[in-house]
Amino acid sequence: MNYLQNSIKRFLFDQGCIETYHHCMDVGNYAYELGKNFLAEPYKAKVAGYLHDVSAIYPNDQRIDVANKMGIELYKEELEFPMIIHQRISRKIALNEFNVTDLTILSAIECHTTLKEEYSDLDLVVFIADKIKWDRKGDPPYLAGLVKALNISLENAAYYYIDYILNHDIKVIHPWLWQAYLKLRDNLKFT
Repeated sequence: MNYLQNSIKRFLFDQGCIETYHHCMDVGNYAYELGKNFLAEPYKAKVAGYLHDVSAIYPNDQRIDVANKMGIELYKEELEFPMIIHQRISRKIALNEFNVTDLTILSAIECHTTLKEEYSDLDLVVFIADKIKWDRKGDPPYLAGLVKALNISLENAAYYYIDYILNHDIKVIHPWLWQAYLKLRDNLKFT
């Protein structure tokens, strides 16, 4: 794991993304601790967390071009708000630059911002870890409610977060986010 951490550090530091490196380490370490409670292989959450934002090397105004060059077919919502493309670019970087081939890890990286309809427990762990260890100063405004929901289940926590952002300042609603929300609502029997 130290080799991966050092490789990510070099990769991000070379591009001046020092804050992103620290965020990725925080998310990976927290995802690992959280994963111990929910996953048979919590180290996968650590790997996914460490790599989830490596696409920060590309500013928002370059992400559409980068995604096109990588062969990523974009949704109209991603064209409207290119920041959310980063999760899918990070998956490609994890595969191509860091040789991560485990499809479960790649899935968790790819949906760490939006989740998706057919989510796994690993996807949920990384999604939630990213929301708890967010990349801004201070605590997120939804933190207390998210932690309370997490004490019930991963799905409750994910639902709480998505419901929170849908009722607050969201730029666009990515189709994966909406599909995940509906699936969580059905699974949890919320109406």
